[in-house]
Amino acid sequence: MSDITRYEPGKRMSQAVAHGGLIWLAGQVGAPGESVTRQTEAILANIDRLLAEAGSSKSRLLQATIWLASMDDFQEMNAVWDAWIDPKNPPTRACGESRLATPDYRVEIIVVAAAG
Repeated sequence: MSDITRYEPGKRMSQAVAHGGLIWLAGQVGAPGESVTRQTEAILANIDRLLAEAGSSKSRLLQATIWLASMDDFQEMNAVWDAWIDPKNPPTRACGESRLATPDYRVEIIVVAAAG
């Protein structure tokens, strides 16, 4: 049985959990009140950081789930996503509209990656 490694554990949740060759990241958000572009940039930078800490990278992404406070922001978020993603190794992806934790959050991204 392989070990479970928790990254940045807190009282309520860990920011990432690695087990069995997979890495799950908690939903990542940017600074409340910032534009969709700025929030998405901050989220993707944090994903890069957490994956690196766990020994992986965006090239090893398996799945991404993106929540937008409004689907009106789809193109703005995609402009940042498309510039960031490894075009040779895109993950599966779903994107939908959802009420986020506060109205100041406009984007939340959850990813799963392979380790290594």
